[in-house]
Amino acid sequence: MTDLLITIDTELSALLHERGVGLDDNVRSSIWGVCAQGRAYGIGWQMDELERHGLRGVFFLDPMPALVHGTEFLKPIVAAIARRGHEVQLHIHSEWLRWASGSPLGGRQGRNIGDFALDDQVTLLTLGQRLLEQGGAPAVTAFRAGNFGANDDTLRALARVGINWDSSVNPAYRRYGCRISGAGDQIGPSHRFAVSELPVSGIIDRPGGFRPAQICAMSAGEMRMGLRHAVQERHPAFVVVTHSFEMLSRDRQRPNHAVMRRFTALCRQAAEIANLRVCGFRDLPPSLADEKKPLQTRVPPNRLRTAGRMAQQLWASWCYERRLIPA
Repeated sequence: MTDLLITIDTELSALLHERGVGLDDNVRSSIWGVCAQGRAYGIGWQMDELERHGLRGVFFLDPMPALVHGTEFLKPIVAAIARRGHEVQLHIHSEWLRWASGSPLGGRQGRNIGDFALDDQVTLLTLGQRLLEQGGAPAVTAFRAGNFGANDDTLRALARVGINWDSSVNPAYRRYGCRISGAGDQIGPSHRFAVSELPVSGIIDRPGGFRPAQICAMSAGEMRMGLRHAVQERHPAFVVVTHSFEMLSRDRQRPNHAVMRRFTALCRQAAEIANLRVCGFRDLPPSLADEKKPLQTRVPPNRLRTAGRMAQQLWASWCYERRLIPA
């Protein structure tokens, strides 16, 4: 069996906060995905789609805005995810330290957790665990860095605070803050610095390139090919990523039905492909990262397939970002 983890980075927008958008409006837009017409396409819609196909998701929730707004806003989010049987895990966007009234790091700031020294990272992870628990979440067992901006010290810090799994490796970000050593080459789970690392999956879309298994980045056909390849090659796991606000247009005013169709297609494929098990980090055996595995490969490039996805992306941007198709 290949374990499929459908992960949703669930976070408020630091950019909206910087622009003066209040907490309630930020939560409505970024978490619940409420568009201008009042309909919601955020984590509630995503859970509906997952459950319609008998699946569970992993919601990496960022508690750092609690340094500015307090933990009360976290409670209904955690409750909505947990009571429906999905996982809540830890996500940290350290950008929020800019606005913290009482900084846990003495005023030190950084865009990514990997910008900080080891001891500071331990402090941030301990704080994140505590904030999620105050919001009603069960004990954290997995972590993903905001912007995938982790380094090797992040893994060492996770080991110190007792978080067993990390999913901060994304080869598409190795030039943009993902500084975990070997991030560009890792395909399957590995055990490093006493932590199990499970990277975001993907395909090769052009020679020397990498396309992450992200809903807004990969066509439904590419995702299906990536899933089938992982099963055929007996990969231990395949990790998909999306965001709580990813079903909306970039200005958050309209649903992007092209991306929504991709999410629905992923759920359908996950339910139909044999030897594929959708699960969470709490379902993974600790030995998964230690097992000897055959050489793993990614789907090789195909110009026609890549051109087809690029054409779809252009069409979707034209339709949903330029408001040519009504919501």
